[in-house]
Amino acid sequence: MKAPEPNKDIEMRGALGGPRVLLRRLREVMAEPVSAQERLDKIVVLIAANMVAEVCSVYVLRVDGTLELYATEGLKREAVHQTVLKADEGLVGLVAREANPINLSDAQSHPAFSYRPETGEEIYHSFLGVPILRAGNTLGVLTVQNRARRTYTEEEEEALQTTAMVLAEMIASGELSSLAKPGAEPAARHAMHVTGTSLCDGIALGHVVLHEPRVVITNVIADDVPRELKRLDAAIATLREDLDRMVEHRDLADDGEHRDVLEAYRMFSYDQGWLHKIREAVSTGLTAEAGVERVQSDTRARMLRASDPYLRERLHDLDDLANRLMRVLSGKDHAPSKEQLPDNAIIVARSMGPAALLDYDRKKLRGLVLEEGGPTSHVSIVARALGIPTVGEIENATGLVEPGDAIIVDGSSGQVHMRPPPDIEASYAERVRLRARRQAQYRALRDRPCRTKDGQDITLMINAGLAIDLPHIEETGAAGIGLFRTELQFMVANAFPRTSEQLSLYRSVLDAAGKRPVTFRTLDIGGDKVVPYLRNIEEENPALGWRAIRLGLDRPGLLRSQVRAMLRAAGGRHLRIMFPMVAMVEEFDKAKALVEVELTHLRRHGHPLPERIEIGAMLEVPALLFQLDELLERVDFLSVGSNDLMQFLYAADRGNKRVAERFDPLSAPMLRALKDIVDRGRKHNKPVALCGELASQPIGALALAIVGYRTLSLAPSAVGPVKALLVELDVKKGEEAILPLLDRPAGSISIRHQIESFAAAEGLQL
Repeated sequence: MKAPEPNKDIEMRGALGGPRVLLRRLREVMAEPVSAQERLDKIVVLIAANMVAEVCSVYVLRVDGTLELYATEGLKREAVHQTVLKADEGLVGLVAREANPINLSDAQSHPAFSYRPETGEEIYHSFLGVPILRAGNTLGVLTVQNRARRTYTEEEEEALQTTAMVLAEMIASGELSSLAKPGAEPAARHAMHVTGTSLCDGIALGHVVLHEPRVVITNVIADDVPRELKRLDAAIATLREDLDRMVEHRDLADDGEHRDVLEAYRMFSYDQGWLHKIREAVSTGLTAEAGVERVQSDTRARMLRASDPYLRERLHDLDDLANRLMRVLSGKDHAPSKEQLPDNAIIVARSMGPAALLDYDRKKLRGLVLEEGGPTSHVSIVARALGIPTVGEIENATGLVEPGDAIIVDGSSGQVHMRPPPDIEASYAERVRLRARRQAQYRALRDRPCRTKDGQDITLMINAGLAIDLPHIEETGAAGIGLFRTELQFMVANAFPRTSEQLSLYRSVLDAAGKRPVTFRTLDIGGDKVVPYLRNIEEENPALGWRAIRLGLDRPGLLRSQVRAMLRAAGGRHLRIMFPMVAMVEEFDKAKALVEVELTHLRRHGHPLPERIEIGAMLEVPALLFQLDELLERVDFLSVGSNDLMQFLYAADRGNKRVAERFDPLSAPMLRALKDIVDRGRKHNKPVALCGELASQPIGALALAIVGYRTLSLAPSAVGPVKALLVELDVKKGEEAILPLLDRPAGSISIRHQIESFAAAEGLQL
């Protein structure tokens, strides 16, 4: 006689087979041609049966921040789509808020318990809830409940978390959107508006390209678990080999902080706790890729909620390792090639080096969004040089978007719109058209002299640092390059640029400028400007540390090789050399003496010399304010670096969000200092320019013209707007309205509002 078939429920409940059988059945349900609601209803029935639970419910996070009951087995069916919980309501809200499982034998005694009579859940005591996570973002909550007081086992909790991954894919795909009322759609894949820090002005509309693309998992459920575990082990071995090669690379052979970082990174790849979690996830029936993503999503959720900086950094390392492991498993490249980059690409990255940004095709690149990186980060400097609208400090940016998502980057306000609705997209498209019309107006001013209404000539020059900047001289009609940041060549290179490479760049800059002047600033590295091939010295206050001229004077060979390249490039031409971060007159004297040594060397070897040499200093250290007369007797010119001068005057780190906006550069103390510098320069008959960010803002340029500056060096994209304002300015009227404010007793020391009022009264566009 044929033996009876084993009960299917018993088969599913088996300690080893239960989760795997459940996942297999879930895959079958996911493949059925049924409606989204029918699919959800079948899923909760399957989960309840597998876990011997009397209730299984799915709550989905909505765009308004509430949690809606989307499906249930065990609670009253009429409560589906009617029960809506606030984000801070009940145990379900607690699971969503903390992104952690909650396992209780007596849920009703928990202080967060909230009773909703329409569900009929008052008879259930045991509760297990897990967040439905994707890329660290909570999409909803999955719960099971029982009448009997019991604590669910670790295996049951693990099984429910694994099942939540399947639901996460379903929610993220947008399949449930058809079940939602307008304004109450699932938060996943819906329009999102976030605000970060503006790093480069401009507006960009395009589609997301992840700098480190996540691997898209097409198969969550494993057919052969032992095979998946073998694939995982092989991928981990490959990952470790790659990291070993990275650490032992000959370019990194010297000890230093960079090596310590890589050693710590390699150590994490051997972390048994992390690897055990991944193997455990795969053992429940997931593919190797899905197991890695499951653990990565949990890590990201913890990272987003961690307040300890050290812990966040360690979680970042694990997150990055998971990305690398996923790419090994899938055989995917680190980033899209130039050929694969779509038109209107907007790069979204956790962080980037300047060289990585230059790898992308500029013709297709429209914007940049960063999780990290402030206004002074190296990638921000390069983005501004390229004129790419950029917003930084967008938390979890890479987890909020998918490749191909529509996105808008507003670099002027720091706003980013992800998957924008049609009205927002139309509004920004109109703003882009308006900006294009303004750019046409600015181009019409290109060949017109920058002369104010009352006849004051103001020289506008551009800041540059890369060969890609050189066409901007002609495009903007600028009078020359007021600041050429020579360190950018060093920052984007993988090895120290040879003298011949420096010579080639400086010669090409002078060729592009023609008869227009170029001011080369010698290397300003050290501090926060770290180059990978030089050993970095860890300092408590790097901005105040061993950098710029201090490093150059201590390593004279470095400074002399650079000066020699400049002198040779300028053979028969006009050369201007400027030393940064000068704090004492003696430092300028020593640096100038090195130039004389190099001139003697070139004469001895018969090289053609520059026709004319001017040597100046950058004024950014407040100590020079009390040595101005002595300094102006020695220099041929001065250039004010308003960025550093501002942060040193107020002892406020411009890279620190908490204090960077605390003090206004358009304040009486700052403007008094700037006016004193330019007045002293006039007294000594020495030209004084300003080349900081203040000059690139129309309101800043207005204030500078009023206090006496007649040479400004600014970002190429700012030349048009600043020139359009200055040609409409009556400087004498501005002096009468604003200069008396600098001498009055300080109440509110910012005079930004008064400058804005003056501009409005004069019809000047800020």
